[in-house]
Amino acid sequence: MSSINNSDALILAVDDEEIQLEVIKSALHTHYQVLTSTSPQQALVLAEKHTPDIVLLDIDMPDINGFDLCKLLQKIPTLLSASFVFITSHHDPELEAKALELGAVDFITKPIHANVCLMRIKNQMVIRQQAESVKSALHQTHAEKTQLKAILRSIDDGVIATDTSKKVTFINPVAQRLTGFLASEATGKAITDILKLNYSENKSTLLDPLDIAMSQKRVITMSLDVELWGRKGKRYQIELTASPLFDIENINLIGGVLTFQNISDMVSMANQMTHLVNHDHLTGLPNRVCLNSRLKHEISRARHTNHLVAVLMFDIDNFKYLNDTIGHEKGDEVIRSVAKRLQMVCDDSAVISRIGGDEFVVLLIDCASHDQIDKIATKISREVSKPFSVLEERYRLTLSMGISIYPTDSLSADDLIRHADAAMFKVKSEGRNGHVFYDETLTDELKERVNIEKLLHQRLDENALIIHYQPKYSLTSGNIVGVEALVRLIGYEGQLIPPDKFISVAEKSNLIRLLGEQVLVKSCLQVKKWLESDVVMRVAINIGASQFNAPGFADLIARTLQEYKVPPHLLELEITESALIQNVVNANKTILALQSLGVTIALDDFGTGYSSLSYLRSFNFDLLKIDKAFIRDICGNKQAFSILTAIKTMAKSLNLRLVCEGIETMQQQKMLEALKCEQGQGYLFCRPLPSEELEAKFPEVFGS
Repeated sequence: MSSINNSDALILAVDDEEIQLEVIKSALHTHYQVLTSTSPQQALVLAEKHTPDIVLLDIDMPDINGFDLCKLLQKIPTLLSASFVFITSHHDPELEAKALELGAVDFITKPIHANVCLMRIKNQMVIRQQAESVKSALHQTHAEKTQLKAILRSIDDGVIATDTSKKVTFINPVAQRLTGFLASEATGKAITDILKLNYSENKSTLLDPLDIAMSQKRVITMSLDVELWGRKGKRYQIELTASPLFDIENINLIGGVLTFQNISDMVSMANQMTHLVNHDHLTGLPNRVCLNSRLKHEISRARHTNHLVAVLMFDIDNFKYLNDTIGHEKGDEVIRSVAKRLQMVCDDSAVISRIGGDEFVVLLIDCASHDQIDKIATKISREVSKPFSVLEERYRLTLSMGISIYPTDSLSADDLIRHADAAMFKVKSEGRNGHVFYDETLTDELKERVNIEKLLHQRLDENALIIHYQPKYSLTSGNIVGVEALVRLIGYEGQLIPPDKFISVAEKSNLIRLLGEQVLVKSCLQVKKWLESDVVMRVAINIGASQFNAPGFADLIARTLQEYKVPPHLLELEITESALIQNVVNANKTILALQSLGVTIALDDFGTGYSSLSYLRSFNFDLLKIDKAFIRDICGNKQAFSILTAIKTMAKSLNLRLVCEGIETMQQQKMLEALKCEQGQGYLFCRPLPSEELEAKFPEVFGS
């Protein structure tokens, strides 16, 4: 047996003649590894150990002939791919046929010619290499095909392939699920029987996209407004691509492919997002963005008709106080309840919108007259004002509403909104709880309101509010017993702006609490200054409802008194009914906390509200301030005098002192003295003055 050289391919030659083996080895050893053996038994051992690529077998061997040895070698599993070449000195067709039947690939005849032997082996090696390449290519193709099928089955897109007649040849699981057809049912059927497509907007049948793609030999993409109707009645929004399918040379059309993606969830999410962008999250009503769009549309439509378009803008009176008192959860429930009331009272043609906070707009279209609009506005106010329960508590609300109308008030959507807002502000400035139609004079009022708000911001930032003081007199002794601090706003040209012009603006723009705090500080500083001059003077301060109901109000008063070293008994806080109306329990706690400090509490504007008597029972006030409307009429109106007499009697029984404001005549003074009212103030005695002028006017009091 010869040794193995370093060539890659391995040849095993078996012949009982040593000389023939030498010829074979000489011919092949420079190109291949060559094993030789004269023994069939040894050849079996060598073959199993080394796994030759080609085996050369002599047919005529004494112990085991080449055919039998070939059969034994083929039983070795590792030699299944080996090639067998027979060596023979015969030219017998029967032997050749038998050899070929055993799997022989070639023959070498004796005597062996070295070059012929080498060429035959080389040819067989080339054939083997080609076979290996083909096998490798087939394996790779099979792997790619398997991978492609796995991808098509696992992707989220539906895939359907057809032949040139548009008969289904492949349908993946996603397409099966969406269409409702199994692969066994779909294969061989026309694509139009499997894939039912419509335009989602109008439900009309969609042109066959695959037919277009195959006829025009181009890719067709449809990403919008396509609806797939499944076999079981289910509908899906899809994005679809149809592509022609060509042969490997990319020349001949062999079919088509449809791929489609279920975007129903995406479309639903987009619709939800659009809804969220255009609707209020709390009530589900259209928001300001949606309202503006709809208003512009209705104005455009109304240009071709004789109908009116009305904008009814309103908010809930004193809702901020209510919300701060009962909490935002209950406040939200109030807003939802109002929205439901509006939907009940307005017909389907009206657009009901919540544009922020407690502010709503009702858009009325196709209105025939102003009277019709007025009736609807009244109906809305009446419905919302009915008592209702929120989380087992009952409330009664009122609305302040402004109305503007197209085309009489404006041709612009923005102007109509602005004009309705101006009209609503007019209602608020006149006491709330009503509705007003816009007129041109309101534009000037709105401009004035904007300018005042700007000025108020500036003066608060500068800490430049002015405090005037009006003396309060004892109606028995005639002496000054205190002063009321009244805030004044200085205009850009130095003019005084009266409180009725800027207090309502401060409330609307949420500046009232800051304003109240500055008035408190300035008043305490003035009391401290008077104390340093040995002047003991009680100062009364008006407290706004939002300031009174703010968390920690009593603590704020305590800190301010301590910081400026003002004795608590020199501070009197005047509180209106609006500060008490929302939460009696919390208001009572605040009043008790203030009185425990030593601060005097007065109920301001007594007699102007509908529930003042119940407040007298619920709260421990020190003073009652009688509204000037009663004082004005006591001389000429017996009923007003009788009411004031009853109030005096009631106050005495409750151990309350009376302060009468707005005294302007001697006759009024004498009647109040006759009733034994304790204190009074008004222009009869002195108008509100800056501290310097007040001190100069009453030197006997202030020592200057």
